[in-house]
Amino acid sequence: MPLLLSPEQQEIVDMYAGDLTSATFFAIVEGERQPKELSDSELLDFLQLANFLYRSGEPVISDGKYDFSFLNELRRRHPDHPFLGAVEPEAAAKTVELPERMLSTDKAYNFSTIQRWINRIEKAAHESRKNFSELQFRVTPKLDGFAAWDDGTRLYTRGDGRRGTDITRAMERGLQVAEGGLRGLGPGEIVVDQKWFTMKLAGTFENSRNVQAALIKEKELDPLVEETLREGKAVFYPFSLLPDWLGPWAELSADFTAIVERIWHLLEYTTDGVVLEIVDEEIKRRMGDTRHHHRWQIAWKQNTETVEVRLIAVVPQTSRSGRVNPVAEFPPTRLCGAFIRRATAHHYAMVRDLKIGPGALIRLSRSGEVIPKIEEILEPGEVQIPQNCPSCNGKLIWEGDWLVCPNQLHCPAQIVNSMEHFFKTLGNIDGFGPSALHKIYNGGVRTLGEIYALSEGDLQKFGFGPKQAENIVAQLQRSLREPIEDWRFLAAFGVRRMGAGNCEKLFAVYPLEKIFSLKIEQIKGIKGFSEKIGGELVDGLSSIRREFDQLRALGFTLIPTPLPAENEAEQGGASPIAGKTFVFTGSMAHGKRDDMKKQAKALGARVGSSVSGSTDFLVCGEKVGSAKLSRAKKHLGVQIISEAEYLAMIG
Repeated sequence: MPLLLSPEQQEIVDMYAGDLTSATFFAIVEGERQPKELSDSELLDFLQLANFLYRSGEPVISDGKYDFSFLNELRRRHPDHPFLGAVEPEAAAKTVELPERMLSTDKAYNFSTIQRWINRIEKAAHESRKNFSELQFRVTPKLDGFAAWDDGTRLYTRGDGRRGTDITRAMERGLQVAEGGLRGLGPGEIVVDQKWFTMKLAGTFENSRNVQAALIKEKELDPLVEETLREGKAVFYPFSLLPDWLGPWAELSADFTAIVERIWHLLEYTTDGVVLEIVDEEIKRRMGDTRHHHRWQIAWKQNTETVEVRLIAVVPQTSRSGRVNPVAEFPPTRLCGAFIRRATAHHYAMVRDLKIGPGALIRLSRSGEVIPKIEEILEPGEVQIPQNCPSCNGKLIWEGDWLVCPNQLHCPAQIVNSMEHFFKTLGNIDGFGPSALHKIYNGGVRTLGEIYALSEGDLQKFGFGPKQAENIVAQLQRSLREPIEDWRFLAAFGVRRMGAGNCEKLFAVYPLEKIFSLKIEQIKGIKGFSEKIGGELVDGLSSIRREFDQLRALGFTLIPTPLPAENEAEQGGASPIAGKTFVFTGSMAHGKRDDMKKQAKALGARVGSSVSGSTDFLVCGEKVGSAKLSRAKKHLGVQIISEAEYLAMIG
């Protein structure tokens, strides 16, 4: 029987079909065309389309088929493909900005990684003049569910960490908070009782993930899902309510295995490890965050496997920076439950020195990661060093350990990968994955400015459908209107050594107007920058100045980074909130909560993500969860003030 699409499914297919025709899409879903028969663009378009349908609660293929057939085929062909390492996004038309950003969790698969994490915490304790032996650690089960955020009124999926989908309808249908908890406890996961799943749902759903997707979809619920909600067998479990172990590191390390095993299996829901975190709020602030995860928290997982394989070839692939990365190919090999055919060899100096080539026998590991890692070379092979770029055929040169294509302006791989990096870093635009960008490149477009000048008619000439073309133009306009930080805009240009972290450091000291005129000595004076890095940044900034000015002139809505010195001057001296710790909660009437946090930091205040004993003020907007207020007032003695009182406080 041919596949019939619902109106919601058809809307997503129309928007995200890419190179796929309707006939091709149906043929893939019904098994008439296998993954290995698809072109790269067809495979990627189908993966993205199937993902959007799944995340919208309208799946057309099973989780297993998606992972082990289509995703593994992409992994076999392109083991370093960005799609494999990113949070798979939700459909753009369904996303909204989250109340707060949801970070991922760093992972450890061996105790030495845990020990390095502990060493960093011990260093932070020493810098804070705290006794490390008295610090408390918390160990909780790591839920394997559907990540979401509850602000007390709305429930959101995690999405890409910055933008998610409003799924409040799940609460309205009967989704309960676990442990009889109240609404508004922030991040957590939607999970399904595993015994209930085995007894009631396994005959209909392949796994609990499919049930989670079904209970948040817009259409009428499946009767089995309704019963699951009615019986309280699917819940939203806030991380703050998880059962835990609390104690000092000496006690945890002395009985690590037993404690981990006990906590891991405490719940009746699927778990894939435990999460370790430091409890002390001051240490948390000192440890800080990366763009990906909190440094004060780490997940312990145990699923490392190894296998020995003999290489068939080492294939070169050109990256955004021009570096040519070697990818080792071998016969299909099962590792950690999946068949793999490729692994990265890092750089060609490693290939040359370790003799990685056809015939080499290597040991691979895959510690729960998407891309396998070469652990050891057991027998050398025939070394083959490419002379020309696999993308543009230009002559390659050596730069340290790396082979590099210097043909920046005319190398297709560098141009397309740089475009993709720009849109991905902006974070306020969807629909510009590799497939769409390759199609735009093949239409003759070579610069970001040319992309922003495209009309719907231009895009249709490149092969996009009318609906796709309309949505692409709309997304481009959205990226101009939606505010983004000035440092993020600069980071999107992909200058070497100028990732988001370094850009934010620069803008914390110098305004945008001065960034491009900075000297090496000025950059070197900023904490974390050396003279060598300063030289690279000066050269890199010079190389993008023209394109930066052209794009900025299009009208991007940039949020200036507050400068502490300027804010202090505006206050007529020391800031009235300097040294105080604030937590902001609820919906603010005078601006975004993230902007208020940035302003508070610029005025010398500390900003926490949750209320603790070290919190001085809890600033409340509208729609604040009662649990947070109760904890702040009754148990911690925190002073609760309104948004208006806070604004009056800072003048």
